[in-house]
Amino acid sequence: MGTALLTDLYELTMAQSYLEHNKTGSAVFSIFPRTLPVKRNFLVAGGLETLIGQLEQFRFSGEDIVYLKSLQMFSDDFLSWLRDYRFSGTLSAIPEGSIVFQNEPLVQVEGPLPDVQILETLALNCIHFETVAASKAARIVSVSRGRSIVEFGFRRSHTPAAGIAAARAAYIAGFAGTSDLEAGKRYGIPVVGTMAHSYVMLFDTEDAAFRAYQSSFPERGLYLIDTYDTLACAETVIRLARDGVPAIGIRIDSGDIGALATQVRSMFDRAGLSHIKIFVSNNVDEYSIDRWLAGGVPIDSFGVGTHFITSSDAPYLDMVYKLVEYEGTPRYKTSPGKTTFPYRRQVVRHYRDGIMDHDEVIRMAGCEDDGLVEPYLRDGKLTRPLPSVEDIRKHCAHELTTLPGPFRTLAKQEYGVNVLP
Repeated sequence: MGTALLTDLYELTMAQSYLEHNKTGSAVFSIFPRTLPVKRNFLVAGGLETLIGQLEQFRFSGEDIVYLKSLQMFSDDFLSWLRDYRFSGTLSAIPEGSIVFQNEPLVQVEGPLPDVQILETLALNCIHFETVAASKAARIVSVSRGRSIVEFGFRRSHTPAAGIAAARAAYIAGFAGTSDLEAGKRYGIPVVGTMAHSYVMLFDTEDAAFRAYQSSFPERGLYLIDTYDTLACAETVIRLARDGVPAIGIRIDSGDIGALATQVRSMFDRAGLSHIKIFVSNNVDEYSIDRWLAGGVPIDSFGVGTHFITSSDAPYLDMVYKLVEYEGTPRYKTSPGKTTFPYRRQVVRHYRDGIMDHDEVIRMAGCEDDGLVEPYLRDGKLTRPLPSVEDIRKHCAHELTTLPGPFRTLAKQEYGVNVLP
């Protein structure tokens, strides 16, 4: 299925006018965040593989042309141009999983002006959403103190496609797994899950429910214990363990989770069941994780859903797709609050003792191999194989270790990015 109508109308009206007025020279557009949200110290670049995949399918079908003709605003010559459109330009980018900051070009697209103008909406959609999701996930991982984080958000994602993309972004950023089977199949992400309250409620007692589940899945006995009385159910888990019905863990999904986890841990330890892990869910985010762990609450793993999948505290980025160069001459805005920088750019990162110190955004000419920005497409073709999800995940994990310690906390920090002339 083509993706060419995944765009805004004005992309096509501008492209037709460019062609009619012979504005077809080589242009460079840059995708970058102007600023970081107040509640973000850094971003994690995402969406590049998705964008490249979409560019490969960017075709105007016969049905698309019929629809556009019905709008009675496009010329026959322009519709013929659209019918033959194939992206044949150049794309460079900062690799997925990299830590990035304000005014740094995540993606730069170069080609004939009409060709690259019509990609604006699709390119921003791919890069923006997955960068939002990966950045939220990395922020959660940064405060988790090594605890396992599982992605539970698919049911509350804005669309099925968004849920799958977010699960991939979360895994890249360091989550241990996802509940979504489609994401697991596509990307090899470990899939996790146990039972819902409906399962427990279907049986006459929690004892009967857990015995039934354990008989079906002997190695997966992680029981949901808050359907009725959480502490009474913890006693049931202890009794079942003594009767030969073992548990590898329990999940708490409601109530005062910090207090309940502390009490349940004490009960299990006194019963000699210190191996039973405590997993918690229910509107978990980095703020609750940080609060619980800073307070010494004994939680082993977290399920995060709604607040992650919607990036509830920072659901969007001030990210733009701007013309920065045309036929070798600079193009930029000077409007207040929306100033942009001209020319193709490279990002040079400076470290002190292996820790990020500051970045410089410099003109690309002559320094293509000296920074974070790397080539990915030339003449519309891949210049090298894209990295696997596992490789991107390893890259992101390393990147997070090079962040200054304060940037891995929830306190606001400002990183130095110098944009040079």
